[in-house]
Amino acid sequence: MKLFRMAAVLLAVLAGPAYAQMPNLNLLQDGPSKTPEEKAAEAERDRAYKETLKKIPDSKASNDPWGGMRSDPPKPSAAPKASAATSAPKKKSSTTPN
Repeated sequence: MKLFRMAAVLLAVLAGPAYAQMPNLNLLQDGPSKTPEEKAAEAERDRAYKETLKKIPDSKASNDPWGGMRSDPPKPSAAPKASAATSAPKKKSSTTPN
């Protein structure tokens, strides 16, 4: 008898994951379709919603909450002058080798 109980428990444990993977079948037909009046009312609601969205102004201010805490970005340094590039190379100072 103990063997049958163990077999039943083992079968239930192995069948659980397989049962969870079964597709959910809907054997009932979908609900009745909308009437023309309902479709017109829904189209009117959608049109009113889209018009309301157009009335919302665009946000022109920055949404950066830490914007006031940062310093201004560093300004790019000026390019080196051409006269400095054409000057004679620097001479090495004479030092005694180590």
